[in-house]
Amino acid sequence: MSQRFPLAAITDEFSPDDLERATASMQELGMTAAELRVVFGKNIVDLSDEELERVRQITAKHGLKVISIASPLLKCTLPDAPPIDTKIQHDVFGQQHTIADQPRIAERAFAVAKLLGAKIIRVFSYWRTVDPDACFDRVVVALRALTEQAAQHGLIIAIENEHACNIATAAESARLLKAIDHPNFKVIWDPANAYVSGEHAYPDGYRLLPVDRIVHVHAKDCTMAGHNPVWGAIGEGDVNWKAQLQSLESDGYKGYISLETHWKGPHRDKHEASMICGRNLKALVMAG
Repeated sequence: MSQRFPLAAITDEFSPDDLERATASMQELGMTAAELRVVFGKNIVDLSDEELERVRQITAKHGLKVISIASPLLKCTLPDAPPIDTKIQHDVFGQQHTIADQPRIAERAFAVAKLLGAKIIRVFSYWRTVDPDACFDRVVVALRALTEQAAQHGLIIAIENEHACNIATAAESARLLKAIDHPNFKVIWDPANAYVSGEHAYPDGYRLLPVDRIVHVHAKDCTMAGHNPVWGAIGEGDVNWKAQLQSLESDGYKGYISLETHWKGPHRDKHEASMICGRNLKALVMAG
């Protein structure tokens, strides 16, 4: 048996407060890398340099490379745009930010990445409006500017297709990738988010994406109850992870598969849920 992909996780899916516990659990599951979103109860971009040094020491202690700063960049309202789609839940992970905060967040995200050795800055596309297409050109302008800034630091800007934001599906992501044809602009592919957005994420959505522009893959699973996702254990929902992983392998994807649990678990214990999902994900990436 061999493992087809290296595994990672967003640490706060195990614990948003106790990084030691989170990283020890990830190491136990055979994960070799970490994404940082909420650490010590705060958004990663709000940590001090001293706190970031603690992060560096703890992740290194457990053999984890920091691969991505899961920043909240452009997870905010776009001014003078169509109304926000209020049917969609908005997750803010530590603090709600505004358009005025974005330059500061970008500057800090670049600094955090440099301090921790990460190469990917995860970004979004503003809260989803009732007319995402009307926002597209302004999303392109903002992300192109961030990409040009990141390139000066040797970093990659990676748009996550997020069901609560204007770029939610593979089709929308593919259009954006064509509009920003830059080597430092890539996509974090999240098939569950695409599925929640109403797209047939695999194989239809996935086939729209150039695999060489996928820098990272987020793994979670769900079913749908009407228009609402019901998160569950990876491999037990409607995202066809077995086939998705097979296609990623055959298409030459070499990046991480990173756990983003979402599910609260059978006893509403996120740590327990992430351990279950981590074991399921490890089993899925083991080739027979």
